[in-house]
Amino acid sequence: MAGEVSAATGRFSLERLGLPGLALAAALLLLALCLLDRRTRRPGEPPLIKGWLPYLGVVLKLRKDPLSFMKTLQKEHGDTFTVLLGGKYITFILDPFQYQLVIKNHKQLSFRLFSNKLLEKAFSISQLQKNHDMNDELHLCYQFLQGKSLDILLESMMQNLKQVFESQLLKTTSWDMAQLYPFCSSIIFEITFTTIYGKVLVCDNKFISELRDDFLKFDDKFAYLVSNIPIELLGNVKSIRKKIIKCLSSENLANMQGRSEVFQSRQDVLEKYYMHEDLEIGAHHLGFLWASVANTIPTMFWAMYYLLRHPEAMAAVRDEIDRLLQSTGQKKGSGFPIHLTREQLDSLICLESTIFEALRLSSYSTTIRFVEEDLTLSAETGDYCVRKGDLVAIFPPILHGDPEIFEAPEQTVLIGETRGMEITKLSNLYFCTAQIREKWGRERRKIHTHILVYLIILQ
Repeated sequence: MAGEVSAATGRFSLERLGLPGLALAAALLLLALCLLDRRTRRPGEPPLIKGWLPYLGVVLKLRKDPLSFMKTLQKEHGDTFTVLLGGKYITFILDPFQYQLVIKNHKQLSFRLFSNKLLEKAFSISQLQKNHDMNDELHLCYQFLQGKSLDILLESMMQNLKQVFESQLLKTTSWDMAQLYPFCSSIIFEITFTTIYGKVLVCDNKFISELRDDFLKFDDKFAYLVSNIPIELLGNVKSIRKKIIKCLSSENLANMQGRSEVFQSRQDVLEKYYMHEDLEIGAHHLGFLWASVANTIPTMFWAMYYLLRHPEAMAAVRDEIDRLLQSTGQKKGSGFPIHLTREQLDSLICLESTIFEALRLSSYSTTIRFVEEDLTLSAETGDYCVRKGDLVAIFPPILHGDPEIFEAPEQTVLIGETRGMEITKLSNLYFCTAQIREKWGRERRKIHTHILVYLIILQ
């Protein structure tokens, strides 16, 4: 009865509040945010850009066009400045000669603290911040994305590629028009999921399609999810996340056939620290699935988009693949299985150049660290202070349009051995090395190459 009275009272209050009351409440909330955030620039600190929106800061401008907005700030304030984004103050360092100040400073600029906070906000994973042993053991599982284990994973992916393409494309009796991005999303999600987590014992396309649709809805709100915006204000994201986590629970994944080594090793570690039925295990799997798919889908989309827009590049890539197949005694066609080793994939210079160029033109990747204590970063251009609790970020895409690094950067040059890798000549500046060294990043590049090979062969 008390619960009913309380609920009824709550409904009555909301109804009586009306639009004027809601407007007043919103105004009071904005006033409170303004009063709470009185931060000003201290001596020795970089320029401070707070924007006109309390709490949110400049998030709307950054989301609209990240690269143009960062270039504008660079022109106005120099290579180092601090911005307010979703309640967080982030100091951006745009000078590539200062990247090493962030990448090498492991003691005061922590990636683990940043990533653990992100995992809790985005995926509802809370134990990693408290249990460093589990964190270390999960990190060791990445050894299964190297060497022979990676070869096994790629071989499994090749088999899944063959099954997906033959069932959806080669055996079709009629062709349907589809938008490129949904097509890439569908293919990549199914291939990646079945390669890592295995296949449903009983053929159930509904399971994969529903999981994919829910995952894409979740990913669409990811940028808001990792900010300090309460998840309750993001529509049905919380319920979608909960549904995905249940799908990836230990009970459901136990029925999968052909699970990968990296998944099984992670599952063993998780069951060591959680009860078998604990849903946070599913949250860990959601995080790993997001890391494996969320970047692969747009990369594949843009690589295919630029190839389709540039027939001469498509012809060069197809010729390169044909020559490789001929040299290895393989033939194209539904009756001829295709097998490519890592070494053979690495020899596809034109195709890899296409992927790197697609990343150059469309990627907005950012490397972020959490500031554990007040510190002063020393650079050739001068010293500047950053505060404890802030974030420090480098934004490599700012170099992607630099004419001193890429000749005619506004042009799309898909074919060429060095074009897509030109930026790595700045190896001592640690540009992109954090991502290139990421084991999962290497595996994703091979996924891109494998799938592109199949798509081009089928044309």
